Amino acid sequence: MADNGGCSLGAVGLAFVTGGLLGAVAALLLAPQSGRQSQEQLRGYARRAEEGVHELADKAGEVVDQAMDKGREFIKDKQAVLIEAVEAGRTAMHRERARLSKETKL
Repeated sequence: MADNGGCSLGAVGLAFVTGGLLGAVAALLLAPQSGRQSQEQLRGYARRAEEGVHELADKAGEVVDQAMDKGREFIKDKQAVLIEAVEAGRTAMHRERARLSKETKL
């Protein structure tokens, strides 16, 4: 995965949502409008924030799936290398045993 300076996707998403909510609160406090208009505006902000959270959750799921796939590939590659090394060790051990048994018979 790319190095993102130590910030996780969740931290970035939380900062995004928090910033949006703080901006919405500031706008409501500073805007001269009726209570009904403010409620409608809050509902709109909440809807957009919810959509943003769902998008972030989907992206996080994709990132986790990609990481899992890469991890599986890595393990499969290392497993093949390890199996090859074990087989080479067995072959060398059998050869050495055969050589030693010939030497002891002499």
